[in-house]
Amino acid sequence: MSATITPVDDPQSTPTAGGRRLLPGLVRPAAAVLSGVMLYLSFPPRPLWWLVLPGFALLGWTLHGRRLRAGFGLGLLAGLGFMLPLLHWTGEEVGPVPWLALAVAEALFVAVGCIGIAAVSRLAWWPVWAAAVWTLDEAVRARVPFGGFPWGKIAFGQADSVFLPLAAVGGTPLLSFAVVLCGFGLVEAVRSFRTYRSTGQVPRAAVAGAAAAVLVPLAGALAALPLVDDSAEDGTATVAAIQGNVPRLGLDFNSQRRAVLDNHARRTEQLAREVKAGKVPQPDFVLWPENSSDLDPYGNADARIVIDDAVKAINAPTVVGAVVEPDTGKLRNTLIQWDPNGGPVATYDKRHIQPFGEYMPMRSIARVFSSDVDRVQRDFGPGKKVGVFDLAGTQVGLVTCYEAAFDDAVRDTVEHGSQLIAVPSNNATFGRSEMTYQQLAMSRVRAVEHSRSVVVPVTSGVSAIIRPDGTIVQQTKMFTADALVDKVPLRSSLTPATRLGTLPEGLLALIAVAGLGWVAVRSVRVRRAR
Repeated sequence: MSATITPVDDPQSTPTAGGRRLLPGLVRPAAAVLSGVMLYLSFPPRPLWWLVLPGFALLGWTLHGRRLRAGFGLGLLAGLGFMLPLLHWTGEEVGPVPWLALAVAEALFVAVGCIGIAAVSRLAWWPVWAAAVWTLDEAVRARVPFGGFPWGKIAFGQADSVFLPLAAVGGTPLLSFAVVLCGFGLVEAVRSFRTYRSTGQVPRAAVAGAAAAVLVPLAGALAALPLVDDSAEDGTATVAAIQGNVPRLGLDFNSQRRAVLDNHARRTEQLAREVKAGKVPQPDFVLWPENSSDLDPYGNADARIVIDDAVKAINAPTVVGAVVEPDTGKLRNTLIQWDPNGGPVATYDKRHIQPFGEYMPMRSIARVFSSDVDRVQRDFGPGKKVGVFDLAGTQVGLVTCYEAAFDDAVRDTVEHGSQLIAVPSNNATFGRSEMTYQQLAMSRVRAVEHSRSVVVPVTSGVSAIIRPDGTIVQQTKMFTADALVDKVPLRSSLTPATRLGTLPEGLLALIAVAGLGWVAVRSVRVRRAR
């Protein structure tokens, strides 16, 4: 019996050789994570929107030519690198479990999309197919499950971008597509250059595709600039946005409901005194935030008196965010039009309500992960009607907080005649996190998308007044009682994005499906040929 002895200088047996084999295998996974982190860093409050381009270039390099299983794994790593830091605010008050669960769920959507990107990456003009697949993935994620969760749509990180005018052409789907296409075009340009360096030949088709993928989105954004207009087509209106602040950060602010209401009433009455003293102009109407009165003014006489006194003091129609508690059925997250003479005259019930926040699906299962689900003791129900209030002759479209992330919720108000968009919000639950800046960026994109001024009154910050060109003209500090007063331009013309509605998204989805279908057909042909 003889023993086989491996020489100590065998390169296959040394730790150094093993390390050399291991390192190349880690390059693509590390690049996938880095690409996701770069996507996150491109979002507000950082002014680094351009990082999305090298982020997608790196993701394209990572996925190009990979098998479907590798595409899923690499996509999952990229999704975690993106979603884990982006959605960190969701665990601000309820701990890491809900945050991790949501981030992983959203990363799985990204991973599935990356399977498609890997599949189409072998096609000619692959950046076009791949960008369409990403846009399709965003469209699905914005709709399922539980009505979808559009947070993290690439368009929402582009409020300061050179690509922003494209939002007025085809909405957030076209804006996302253009940015992703440009990123993938950059990596294809690098691949073409490397091919030329190694072979001395110019891959003309690849070069043409890369050039088109980079230049067409930029040229399109430049051509769309005339659509970005902040002129006053229908005159102006002087609007006031009240930020009353909350007495306590986090979920427990709800236990201070009367104090929150008093804060907003007090700041409105202070504004009335400033108007009387000539320090600020008399507003045509006033906007309070979502949840500025968590006491139902229809069932609570004290709350009704407090609101009525404040509205009479400012002598202007006021939108009040309230929790309405009917005797039976579900709660309503309601915006109430409060007239200084007639009291409450119209209401809008929030249509896109937040799962696991305003209502609790699968309560028994969710309780296994967090006992905080029992804080939602009575579910909210969604409204059915589009909200447009006539406030002193101005048609004001109403989009409550979370709804700003949904294309249809904002577009509906413009199609129903709004000349200005209001986004009353409540960010107090999420403390001093990045959430309020991410949401504010959405409103800036919506302003350009529909060519409307957007006013964002928030309980605790950041409240802002936004021009139709997406610029912020006034904003508050976080967790500071304040009032913003400004004369805003009113507009009634419709952008192509508003007129086209879901058509651009549908066309991009068809392109994605066509690319994936062509890959499937080719695969079948190859198998049959064998």
